[in-house]
Amino acid sequence: MRLLLIALAAAATVVVAAGAEPILRLVTDIPTSVSAGGADADALFCDSWRLSVETGNTGPWRAVPARCGPFMREYMEGERYASDSAVAAAESLAFAAQAFASGEGGARPAWVFDVDETLLSNAPYYAVSGWGATQASVKPVFSPRNSQYSNPSSATPSHSAEVSSFLAYGLQEFNETSFDEWVDVAKAPALPSSLKLYNELKGLGFHIILLTGRSELQRNATEDNLLFAGYHSWEKLILRNARTAVQWKD
Repeated sequence: MRLLLIALAAAATVVVAAGAEPILRLVTDIPTSVSAGGADADALFCDSWRLSVETGNTGPWRAVPARCGPFMREYMEGERYASDSAVAAAESLAFAAQAFASGEGGARPAWVFDVDETLLSNAPYYAVSGWGATQASVKPVFSPRNSQYSNPSSATPSHSAEVSSFLAYGLQEFNETSFDEWVDVAKAPALPSSLKLYNELKGLGFHIILLTGRSELQRNATEDNLLFAGYHSWEKLILRNARTAVQWKD
C-alpha cells in the first residue's frame, strides 16, 4: 500500500508539472522588461555593463554608455555604492585579522592601498565633468587649493556645498587635464568604509603603503588631500614616474 501511494504521488507531480509554467526560466530567455524597452531595460543593461567592467570583461573603454548616465548617478550617490564599499572593507578586515593572528604576514605585515576610488572618492569630480562621452562636452573649472569648484554651464542646484551637480553625470569623455586640476584642488573626500578599514589595519599593527597611478609631480597635492580626508601615518606613498599608470602598478 505504501509503495502504491508513493507511485500515485509521483504521477500527480508529473501531471501538475506538465500543465504548469516552468519554475526555472532558461537563461537565454529575454526578460520582459528588456524586450519592452524603457527605463527598466536601461537599468538592467547598465547594471550588467557595470558588472562587466568590474570583472574586467569589458576591456578598455572610453565612455560610459549614454543611456547609463542616470544609472551611474543613482549608483554613486545612493546606498548601493556605500554598501558595496562596506562589504569589501569588511571582507578585507576579516582577511587581515586572520592573517595577522596566524602570523602569515610575518614580523612586519604591510597593507597596500590604491588612492583613487579606494581611499579617496572622485565622485564630486565626475558629478561635474561626467562619467563618459557626450557631443556637447563642458569642461569644468577647478580652483586649485580652493574649496569651491563648479561647472559654470550647469543650471542644476548644488548637491553639496562644494560641487555643482552635472545633469545625468554629463557622460563626457575622461579629460586628463581637468582631472589633474581636480587633483590640485586636494579636496576629494574619503570613502568612509575605506577610512575605517585604514584605521583598523593600523590598529592591528599593519604598515600602510600607498601605491597610486598619480604622477610624482602630484605628490604634494596627494599628501594634502589624504590628510584633508583623514588619512595619516602611512609609511610610504609611491607615485609613478613617466610610465603610464597601468605600467607603473604592474
